[in-house]
Amino acid sequence: MLEDLTEKIERALKKITGQGRLTEANISDALRDIRRVLLDADVNYKVAKKFIDDVKEKALGKEVLTSVTPGQLITKIIFDELTVLLGRSGSEITLNASGISVIMLIGLQGCGKTTFGAKLAKYLKDKKRNVLLVAADVYRPAAIKQLKILGEQIQVPVFSIDDSKDPVKIAFQSLSYAKENSLNTVIIDTAGRLHVDDEMMTEAAQIKERVNPTETLFVMDSMTGQDAVNSAKAFHEKVEFDGVVLTKLDGDSRGGCVLSVRAVVDKPVKFVSLGEKLDSIEIFHPDRMASRILGKGDVISLVEKAQEQFDEKEADDLEKKFRENKFDFDDFLKQIKMIKKMGSLKSLLGMMPGIGSQIKEADIDDKQLIRAESVIQSMTIQERGNPKILNGSRRKRIALGSGNSIQNVNRLLKQFEQMQQMIKMMNKNSGKFSLPGLPGGRRV
Repeated sequence: MLEDLTEKIERALKKITGQGRLTEANISDALRDIRRVLLDADVNYKVAKKFIDDVKEKALGKEVLTSVTPGQLITKIIFDELTVLLGRSGSEITLNASGISVIMLIGLQGCGKTTFGAKLAKYLKDKKRNVLLVAADVYRPAAIKQLKILGEQIQVPVFSIDDSKDPVKIAFQSLSYAKENSLNTVIIDTAGRLHVDDEMMTEAAQIKERVNPTETLFVMDSMTGQDAVNSAKAFHEKVEFDGVVLTKLDGDSRGGCVLSVRAVVDKPVKFVSLGEKLDSIEIFHPDRMASRILGKGDVISLVEKAQEQFDEKEADDLEKKFRENKFDFDDFLKQIKMIKKMGSLKSLLGMMPGIGSQIKEADIDDKQLIRAESVIQSMTIQERGNPKILNGSRRKRIALGSGNSIQNVNRLLKQFEQMQQMIKMMNKNSGKFSLPGLPGGRRV
């Protein structure tokens, strides 16, 4: 996420890292480069100028403590100012405790509204909300069909009126349907256009007036940069919204809209959407995003993702197996499935401090997990529990059964053997090591 922006800011900060003290000259030199980086990233000119002025003002007024280097101090100031620019603190989506909550999605065509609607539906369903998706985009070919397919995948009902071309009517009647079927959360997918126009604005305003949404979210494609921010501003002037959603943030995004949108429309970013999977959605946390931009990772989000997938009983069972050196391929398979649910390997590694820039050009293939999974699933129960019996003929059978080469099977077995040796060594050395993502910081 935003690797290019991170790399360029890190390069600019190196001019101060080796300095013995902060001076107006070296601060100005570094900030001049950062200003250029922000403008190249398509950050709004006024936003970039104010950000640099604020950082410079604070940096010049700071005394460098003996325990802190100039590079550390300027990085801390930039982190604080980025957090302010991005919104200070996270903003939760508004939901009614009783009655029906209505969430209306607006934005340009192609910004990812429909897919995000399904992601949001799954996210809220996982939080025990009874969700209804509403297909109110009657103009884009196959929009209704797309939403129905996505709804089937996440087992969420989709409301539409096949013979109606009136999105206001569809949106309004969906509320009655939701009430009749005890559904307490309605997500309305509205139509977009290739550009901002009065007809689209008027229609969105009419839907909003008719359904009185609890929350109106503007969905924007982060890859379109400053154009997306300009569209957000135009929408907000005609159809006031409550928050912003940034989609396609895992793509070739320069970062301009991420840093500009809050300052331009004065509305919080509430969600970011990463990847194509329907569970690739995150609540937006300004401080965590600032940390990622500065190459410091996002360990908190990584741990939260792990905790969401880790079952307490499974954690206890795994702890016991680790202590007794009984970790087998069935346990390994469970870990692979958990990691797959957490997101792509590259996005997970990018949350670790100092890793993001190093893996920018790396070919990290999620198919490696699928390959490992297929190898383990081709083993017998006996082989999973006792890998030592995996002789040449068994390995050949597993390779054929899983559609892999013998080399791939041997590589996985070698990795598993190394993992077992590591567990044995850690048990021997005081018997304490951490399982990542376990609730309460459990130690084994």
